[in-house]
Amino acid sequence: MVIHKTPFSNIQQELLKLYSHQVADSDLLAIKDLIGEYFAKRLSQMADIAWEKNNWTNDDMDSILNDTNQ
Repeated sequence: MVIHKTPFSNIQQELLKLYSHQVADSDLLAIKDLIGEYFAKRLSQMADIAWEKNNWTNDDMDSILNDTNQ
């Protein structure tokens, strides 16, 4: 039995559909900005959840950010 795996992820497939149409450079930049904003917001939400779950303080965060053992 041969299993064919798509070489692209689901997000890549959607973007390929979008980018099969010619768009203005300004639209392309706006789309890239939107994608970046989406992932930045998502990461921020994940950080907020971790902050709440771990009951971190500003001192805890400073310690994490300044840990040179990682």
